[in-house]
Amino acid sequence: MTGQIAIRFYEELNDFLPPEYRKVQFAHDIKQTGSIKDLIQSLGVPHTEVDLILVNGESVDFNYSVQEGDQISVYPVFEALDISLLVHLRPAPQRTTRFVLDTHLGRLAAYLRMLGFNSRYRNDYDDATLASLSVDDERILLTCDRQLLMRKIITRGYFVRARQPQQQLLEVLKRFDLFNALQPFTRCMHCNGIIKSIDKEAIESHLLPRTRDYYDTFWQCPDCHKIYWQGSHYQRMQQLIDATKKKQ
Repeated sequence: MTGQIAIRFYEELNDFLPPEYRKVQFAHDIKQTGSIKDLIQSLGVPHTEVDLILVNGESVDFNYSVQEGDQISVYPVFEALDISLLVHLRPAPQRTTRFVLDTHLGRLAAYLRMLGFNSRYRNDYDDATLASLSVDDERILLTCDRQLLMRKIITRGYFVRARQPQQQLLEVLKRFDLFNALQPFTRCMHCNGIIKSIDKEAIESHLLPRTRDYYDTFWQCPDCHKIYWQGSHYQRMQQLIDATKKKQ
């Protein structure tokens, strides 16, 4: 079978397209019948970025078989419009937002942990491990690799556009509407564990003299045993949090 379809991508989905295909309807040749999911990904758009597909004005799911002459509109997540009566392609939102991040997003992982979000990260996770963690632990996969998001098993994922870590943080907070869920300084930035208050006397032998002399309140991660206190590093992180909140 050969033929043509007409297709248009909306809003941020255009980030994945060559300039001549952005924000316009364009013709696309099809050589055989296949799923609309395969068609969308063949054009460079990961299926995890798509929330609604209309074919000839009707909502369809990813299994729809593309036909010659189809008029297709592809939409990302809707923030303001109520599309509850149409076919959502994403799983229901998680009650607790959890992330797993690829090897290029280490600083973003630390920032998310700083704000209290459960964020798994290791710099040696391969693509198969990342995909499995996303599915098995019901985590949103954050990545800069669109091919990774195209893996069939992944249902929750997001392609991070920004390249500067603080901008990445703001992008993720806005994308998942997380500003009201911040719990700063409750999670270990090093290993993702939940930090707990600890008596100074219990860790005094592990403190440098200046820290021991100037600070009395401490927290420790029970998993990796990293110690935290409200020193100059705390002040810098608080400034980052305050600046991020102002941009919501």
